[in-house]
Amino acid sequence: MPENEDIARRIELEIDRALKRNIRGLDFLIADREPVGTMPKSAIYRSGTAVLYRYEPVLDEVYRKPLLIVSPPSNRGYIFDLAPGQSFVEYMLRRGYDIYNLDWNPPRRDEAELGLSDYVNRFLPESLAAIAGITGEKGISLAGYCMGGTLAVMHAALHPKAIRNLIAFATPLDFNFMKLFQSWADKRYFDVELLVSKLGIIPADVMLGAFDLSRPANRTAGRMTLWNNMWNDDFVKSYRMFDRWAAETLPLPGAYFRELITQLMWENALANGTMEIAGRRVDLSRITCPILNIVAQHDHIVSHEATRPLMEMTGSKQRHEIVSKGGHVSLVAGPAAVKRLWPLIDEWLGEKST
Repeated sequence: MPENEDIARRIELEIDRALKRNIRGLDFLIADREPVGTMPKSAIYRSGTAVLYRYEPVLDEVYRKPLLIVSPPSNRGYIFDLAPGQSFVEYMLRRGYDIYNLDWNPPRRDEAELGLSDYVNRFLPESLAAIAGITGEKGISLAGYCMGGTLAVMHAALHPKAIRNLIAFATPLDFNFMKLFQSWADKRYFDVELLVSKLGIIPADVMLGAFDLSRPANRTAGRMTLWNNMWNDDFVKSYRMFDRWAAETLPLPGAYFRELITQLMWENALANGTMEIAGRRVDLSRITCPILNIVAQHDHIVSHEATRPLMEMTGSKQRHEIVSKGGHVSLVAGPAAVKRLWPLIDEWLGEKST
């Protein structure tokens, strides 16, 4: 009977998958790391923890306005270039953009005093100057992911004439809506001064702990999902790359970490309009360039509400928002973004890059 044949095929399929899980489970444990960040690039600027890369163009003709992508200081920038076919950098290079990435190295012991002013008023302007020296263009497209986006927004507010277009991926600005992180850094119990004074450099484990607390069962659920899909080579390869990126969280300078906690988490100074960097108020209404705000529908780290000041408090008359399916990382890496999100970014930015 057809029903019996169907049941037999399903049993055969499950047996085959079970065998592959056991065989490939051992391979997973002993295999070398998956290669990441494979698009050719060269470092054109270094200072402190900052390193600016330029990716080699793949087309003879490129858009006039370069695109600078700012990584979050706690994470490696290769998330934008995870693997061929899952690389935002590769996708945009093939559409004619001249792409740069402001990435970060772990801070040395003598760099514990690096603060927000160094990131916003030193590393970013010096990176823009390096790009201008190569391209001759002063007005660029500036993009940032998570806290890299927060830094980019702050810089755009302080130096609005330097930015032609602004793209924010899952960028927190109203930290009252970072609920789980608010609980983690509760002022009544979180002694940030003691932590910074004792450690100087904040270890990566502190940040990893915060992310784990935001979704306690996530690591266990991820391992279970991996086991269920161990027979699937593509899934395993993707899992290994994402897992490597998450595990390579970077330590942070103590001064920078203190300012994140006291000014952003505790005072919500950016959304309240009281944020100051090097004596200058960070006024979001000074941002008048076109803005693209990209949020993930199921982001457990940066909620939609946390990003809203970009759409409600800036002075731009061209503000566009994309709410994409998926989670926090799916905006900047993964095959789903290639099909749905990245073409929309290209469509929005292309006409503004000439």
